[in-house]
Amino acid sequence: MIMLFNIVYQFGDALSFLLLSAIGLAVIFGMMKIINLAHGEFITVGAYGTVVSAKAFNLPLPIAMAFGVIITIIFGLILEKLIIRHLYGRPLDSVVATWGISLIVSQSFLVIFGPSLEGLQTPLGNFKLGDYSYSEYRIFLIFFAFILLGLLYILFMKTSFGTLARATIEKPEIASSMGVNISNVYSVTFAIGAGLAGITGALYAPTMTVVPSIGQAFIVSAFITVVTAGASPFIGLIPAASFLSAVQTSVTFYYKATIGIIALLFSVILIIRFLPKGFSGLITKEK
Repeated sequence: MIMLFNIVYQFGDALSFLLLSAIGLAVIFGMMKIINLAHGEFITVGAYGTVVSAKAFNLPLPIAMAFGVIITIIFGLILEKLIIRHLYGRPLDSVVATWGISLIVSQSFLVIFGPSLEGLQTPLGNFKLGDYSYSEYRIFLIFFAFILLGLLYILFMKTSFGTLARATIEKPEIASSMGVNISNVYSVTFAIGAGLAGITGALYAPTMTVVPSIGQAFIVSAFITVVTAGASPFIGLIPAASFLSAVQTSVTFYYKATIGIIALLFSVILIIRFLPKGFSGLITKEK
């Protein structure tokens, strides 16, 4: 029984990591088609904003996290207005530009804060079952990931703003002819994606050492989850992350973590080969 709980716990931990890694990219890449290689740096900004505000102003962790998210949103809005808005419809250019942004941001954090920053204490504590110890905060992250994704689905699929955003991104010329300020719609949508990345950084800031390259721990997971989710990331994100987590957790349990990562990447290749429209295409087809 304890062994089964341990497997489920590891699966949930991997699932929440993939969902939270990908949720901001699902908006920026999945919806807006911007290949944002600086997504990891948005997460980095959220993590640093949380840690620095908590230490500098002695803020409670939830308020420090809110500061980290706000800073990331502001950072995302500035980037969108100065650089990103000139790259819509230019995917290859967006790759080069966001890669440059990624390098600039990571090196700036290295210069300003040094190679590492003293982290925060993980909240909520631990509980034990048999010989195993489990973090209550990690369990909280599992539930929070599903709640956040549900709210995002409602925002973009069930509200007038979501309909406007999806229609504007899909057919900007028609939206503009109907009097929609497409620049504002793009800015707000991009800010939401940046803010979601900031939430991820803020949530994981107490769980790991905060370093300038912290975003690299998330970027690959984010892209493979969004790509395997398919054309409708809000529909395909949960089945994609669940499948990938199950593969990684099961292989890691019987072998090593490195073998688990290899199995994860190999399964992504198979999904792209046999499900070119991703899990969302499979779900839509079944319906």
